[in-house]
Amino acid sequence: MGALPDQIDVAIAGAGSVGLCLALALKQADPTLSVAVIDPRPVAKMAADDRASAIAAAARRMLVRLNVWPDVADEAQPIEEMVITDSRLRDAVRPVFLRFLGDVEPGEPYAHMIPNDRLFPAIGRRALEAGVIELSPETVRIFDAGDAAVELRLGSGARLKASLLVACDGVRSRLRGLAGISTVGGAYGQSGIVTTVRHEEPHNGCAVEHFLPAGPFAILPLKGNRSSIVWTERTIEADRLVALDDFSFEIELARRFGTELGDVRLDGSRSAYPLFVQLARSFVAPRFALAGDAAHAMHPIAGQGLNMGFRDVAALAETVVEARRIGLDIGNLGVLERYQRWRRYDTWEMAATTDVLNRLFSNDFAPVRLARTMGLGMVDRLPGLKRMFIREAAGLDRASPKLLRGEAI
Repeated sequence: MGALPDQIDVAIAGAGSVGLCLALALKQADPTLSVAVIDPRPVAKMAADDRASAIAAAARRMLVRLNVWPDVADEAQPIEEMVITDSRLRDAVRPVFLRFLGDVEPGEPYAHMIPNDRLFPAIGRRALEAGVIELSPETVRIFDAGDAAVELRLGSGARLKASLLVACDGVRSRLRGLAGISTVGGAYGQSGIVTTVRHEEPHNGCAVEHFLPAGPFAILPLKGNRSSIVWTERTIEADRLVALDDFSFEIELARRFGTELGDVRLDGSRSAYPLFVQLARSFVAPRFALAGDAAHAMHPIAGQGLNMGFRDVAALAETVVEARRIGLDIGNLGVLERYQRWRRYDTWEMAATTDVLNRLFSNDFAPVRLARTMGLGMVDRLPGLKRMFIREAAGLDRASPKLLRGEAI
């Protein structure tokens, strides 16, 4: 860590993918902005996990604009098709109820799969190259929002003033609590098992979502004959499965994976994450804003977690930069309310959608099974409705922030 400045424009607590992407977006749009990321881990030494992320078309457009995409394009696997099935584990046949083609525009897939260990370091490198100040190893211990600035007391005891503090410190955000912002939500009693597998046959860019009574089992294509698995189970069962030896785990995996891609083998570690929905009651306070998991967490059934964080980045960066250009105080609550209006409804809508989908499909109640089978079949026969769903999943909307449309702020 270099010499600590006396005052900066934007302090971002949390150097994860959302915090670093926000810092990069701000510096690219306005190089005169002083932006610092504060994190206990140095950016260059951050260890991205061995999972992969689904990057929707709108988020990809933003990463292209931020010049991150060229660093990861060779590892980005386009999703050319999405297949949805609904069955029981013991069923011999898994009928396809719904099929989406992957293009939202000619030649533009609705999403790509990218390993986190390629994506996250690429964002960090670009942020530092753009002149983002790195304060590490460091933490924000406490802060006090005043009329002219927010004063931060750092873990080292140093003090720093900023016009705006953005909390990107994760789902258990300590700064959110210090700001007096409460949350709503609850646990599902489910956990998501995440791992990577290698299979005999090519996936041809096809993503599959098997809806099983315990929860969805997603097969998401990666480069080569590899796929990322996001496997939802009741938490007790998930813990049992993760604790199995590799051979036993592969047997359980194969029962759910199916035979379409031939023999399947583990190609990485496995872990289980408790699943819940959590939404901040407010995304902003005087000289303070939440972004990413600090603002919202939701079920991974639609693969929108990181994409929702990137939508926060695009909206907050545009709000801050445009306010500064017309001479407004970027930490003023009236300015930040624009960001909140932009993001809160979209976030609550997506959280409600994923919550309903999970509850609808994670059961074996016969009348519900019949209703959802009929519903999936109806959607499959309505091309216009399918196009609307795929564009929504891609994050494409004419009212979206400029970065998500691939435009400069």
